[in-house]
This record gives sequence, structure tokens and C-alpha cells, in this order.
Amino acid sequence: MNRFEEKTVVSEKIFEGKIISLRVDDVELPDGKRAKRELVDHPGAVAVIAITDDGKLVLVEQYRKALNRSIIEIPAGKIEPGEDIAITALRELEEETGYGANKFEYLQSFATSPGFANEIIHIFVAQGLYKIDKPAAGDEDEFIQLYECTIEEAEEMVQDQRIYDAKTAFAILHAKKLLKH
Repeated sequence: MNRFEEKTVVSEKIFEGKIISLRVDDVELPDGKRAKRELVDHPGAVAVIAITDDGKLVLVEQYRKALNRSIIEIPAGKIEPGEDIAITALRELEEETGYGANKFEYLQSFATSPGFANEIIHIFVAQGLYKIDKPAAGDEDEFIQLYECTIEEAEEMVQDQRIYDAKTAFAILHAKKLLKH
């Protein structure tokens, strides 16, 4: 048993949406006291660090309503029920960028916002990119601008906050390490 474990006493789902659900859990703390936790349940997501043969990162810009602004990110998307994460990642790469990859490998997974959400994002690296003649269409409510940039340009985008999310900042650090070899 984890000495910091919070045991759920009662769990109440308060919202069920297309992507997320919200619940409030009454928990028993390690000291025996009780507290409430407001939690977001999420099916998980994938993201792809796509690197061109000439060492550029493939990024996408899209509007993020939660932030009320556009940001530049690595291609990413939600896992569909029962879908293998590698299939999700390849699908998102194609839909968002029009690229496929000859070399595609899983890198790692991490929690995006563990203080209130159970979303896990699975990161893949795609290299040996090639353009797909007729790529699968993306989501009809998704509007995307494609970018290819150097690591240095991506680092500048982090500095001026055009890149503003953790998964993409992580991707830049990892890509920089990959491209040194």
C-alpha cells in the first residue's frame, strides 16, 4: 500500500461528454480525514515527434479554445476506444500533416495534468517521412497550419510562447538530443 494513497469512499459522475467526463470523489486521506477531489477522466492521447530527413521538426498550429489562442504543437490526438496507440499515432500524423513514416517507434508516456486529470499521452518518434498522395481527412472541426522548422526555430517559439504546451517542449528537448547523433 502506498503511504500517500487516498481511498475513494464515494464517486459521483457529474458530466459525460464526447471526450471527457467529470467526477467528484470523496476520499479518505492517509491521516483518516476526508476530502473532495474534482477529477477529469480522459481516454488518453498520442503525440508524434516527426523529424524530416533534413532534420526539421514537423509542427502544426491550431486554435485551442481552452487557452483562447492558437499555439504551435507536435501532431497529436485522442485515442479512439479500442484503438492501438501506434495506430492512433500514425493516423494523427497522416491526418494532421499528410506524412507517413518509414521509421516509427514508441518513446514514452506521461501524465499531462496529474493534479486533476488521468490523461496519459503516449509519445512516438517518426523519421523517414514521406508525403502521402491522398491523406486521410482530419476532424471536420479542426483547422491546422503545417510548419517545418529547425530545432533553433522551435526553441525561439518556446521563448516567445508560440509553443506553449508541455508535450511539444518535451519533444523539442528529445529531438535536439536525437539530431546531435
